[in-house]
Amino acid sequence: MPQLQPFLPHRFGVFLAPYHRPDRDPALQLRRDLDLVTVLDRLGYDEVWAGEHHSAGYEIIASPELFLAAAAERTARIRLGTGVNSLPYHQPLILADRICQLDQQSRGRAMLGVGPGQLPSDAFMMGVDPLRSREMTADVLDAIVRLLRGETVTAATDWFALEDARLQLGPYRGRELEVAVASAVSPTGAVLAGRHGLGMLSLAAADPAGYEALGTNWAAHERACAEAGRPADRDAWRLVTPVHLAETREQALREAEYGTPDLVDYIEKLGGTRLEGCATPAGAVGRWTTDGLPTFGRAVIGTPEDAVERIGQLADKTGGFGTFLILQLDLAEPAAALRSVELFAERVVPRLTGHADSRRASLEWAASKSERFVGAVRRSTMEAIARKGEVR
Repeated sequence: MPQLQPFLPHRFGVFLAPYHRPDRDPALQLRRDLDLVTVLDRLGYDEVWAGEHHSAGYEIIASPELFLAAAAERTARIRLGTGVNSLPYHQPLILADRICQLDQQSRGRAMLGVGPGQLPSDAFMMGVDPLRSREMTADVLDAIVRLLRGETVTAATDWFALEDARLQLGPYRGRELEVAVASAVSPTGAVLAGRHGLGMLSLAAADPAGYEALGTNWAAHERACAEAGRPADRDAWRLVTPVHLAETREQALREAEYGTPDLVDYIEKLGGTRLEGCATPAGAVGRWTTDGLPTFGRAVIGTPEDAVERIGQLADKTGGFGTFLILQLDLAEPAAALRSVELFAERVVPRLTGHADSRRASLEWAASKSERFVGAVRRSTMEAIARKGEVR
């Protein structure tokens, strides 16, 4: 069999945890996040994802559904995903009910992202044993998938129970609501996604360990799909990477010095360790773009061409995926951050999708025949002069 060429993503969006420094006004930060979603909608981005966190001060969206409902009222076409709901913290019927309400309010634009939860401090406050988080995720996901597909569910675990549970409000106009499972380094998320026929959301694609695990996780996903009698769909695979773009690489690196030290401080405080090479803003940015930062991996901080190159590398590594998501961070001043997403939409997306190819081809065709065309115009002009303006 011939080896198929990897395909490039054809959908693009933003993954918004969000990460905001804790010494600033949270109301203003959330308002700017909503403003960003309206800009993404205007620029033609396909989707935006908002996370769920309850501690540590930086990731301040506690209810992604609440945030996305507000975003739905400000936008027209962009799809809205919870990225992700931490399933060990939720009774499955209540969460399924809420996501269906969001889908109805947004008229079919909602997506459900699920995972075990990222912050141990969240789990600690709720009495959730982190060692059980993956098991609990599997339990809730099984129930939610069945509910969203219209089944009546009776189930019992040692921490939740459902008896003849059914949704009174299903997805918008009976559509199948899209669900994506978070996958990082371990294959757990990939296997769960394959078992239920769901999409994969690779949050650690920029991390060296997560990058190396992309192939093995996809193989695990394919096996799980085969065991469940379902085809594996690369088009439902999403990869996430931090990106900040400017007109030149030097400008992008300089702009990123605004926010990278704050992110380093967050990582150091949660990890209880100091990061080498990050004593200055320039040093922190340099480390992030070379060796990478824990959890956040290697960022693309540079030009649109740098982003095209990195996405091409991800396609080669994976064999192809459907959606690329920018991990949006407060790397630059607000105006520079908005310019970055504009540059991505203006210069990166057309390169990857080929939407500008016909225009370039038309220009090249006209240039190749310019002598003939210009000559015809000159002859026409000379004839008009000879006729002294007389029209035949």
